[in-house]
Amino acid sequence: MSSLSILLLFGAIIWFWLDSARAREIATAICTRSCEQQGLQLLDQTVTLRRLGLRWPPQGVRIRRMFRFDYSEEGTSRLTGYIILIGVELEDFSFDRPVTTQSKADDGDKVVPLRRKPPES
Repeated sequence: MSSLSILLLFGAIIWFWLDSARAREIATAICTRSCEQQGLQLLDQTVTLRRLGLRWPPQGVRIRRMFRFDYSEEGTSRLTGYIILIGVELEDFSFDRPVTTQSKADDGDKVVPLRRKPPES
């Protein structure tokens, strides 16, 4: 193997590591902000990578990462949410909340709808 090939391989590894660290920071920031808006507690203050793959959007080949995070509504239970990034752009975000009936009228104002970004044409 030539020294140029070795340098290119190391360059690709370093690029992937830096890109992954940036995507993880972005996912953590989105989760933190969303939990604060919903009145939830982000547990462990971090996200974990669950899946890694490639996607071919109109902009070209991008890395698709699915992160998992844990949160709590009242500090007693541990619930799981997911966030998916294509490159560094948000594709999907979800809280895995159990369906509950609300008994108080003032609890309804805590619901914030999360909408998927429409595809650009």
